Amino acid sequence: MTTRSVEKIGKTIEEAVQDGLEDLGLPLDKVEVKVLDEPSRGILGLVGQKPARVRLTEKVNLADEVCEFFRALIDHTGLEDISFRSSFNDGTLELEIYGDDVAALIGRRGATLDAVQYIVSIVAGNYWRELEASGNPQERIRIAVDAQGYRHRRAASLERLARSVSERVLRDGREIRLEPMNPMDRRIVHVTVQECQGVESFSEGEDPFRYVVVICKKAE
Repeated sequence: MTTRSVEKIGKTIEEAVQDGLEDLGLPLDKVEVKVLDEPSRGILGLVGQKPARVRLTEKVNLADEVCEFFRALIDHTGLEDISFRSSFNDGTLELEIYGDDVAALIGRRGATLDAVQYIVSIVAGNYWRELEASGNPQERIRIAVDAQGYRHRRAASLERLARSVSERVLRDGREIRLEPMNPMDRRIVHVTVQECQGVESFSEGEDPFRYVVVICKKAE
């Protein structure tokens, strides 16, 4: 990610700024302007003894930069019928993939989708640090990548599983160990189990093979 910047001089600040805007090919609202030298009058009131000098720096929007990276990442997959839409809600940049080839970016139980989200999150963090270092600080953003509502469907499926397993544990009185899950999926199961009376859950094992165990709640 590169931020363009130019320094210009002119008889007035306005003249120098306009020259810089034409050089960058950007409107005024897309740049940060810093006045380096004020113009001063010369002897006997002559104008231009000391010209104005300004620096114009292109404004960079973190979310826009991440979207550009994501677009390049999607294009690099070589999948033909795939695209995405973005939205920004409460500090989270939501990237929704859609198209006939979207299944290839979901993977088994969302593993590929999780990997894509991880990569984009790393890049967003690197961009944020670059902007901080360049004097263009911005708020950090969270990244959420989904594919045609897959995560919503996956969450609903896990909630149903957690309730069904909780009922079986209560009925049979024996613990049940679920298949290995990523941290996000395990959290959904834990939260759902907490809503079921008489049972509790905990995680065992090491990632990526960490799994949830549901047991009868011990009498207090």
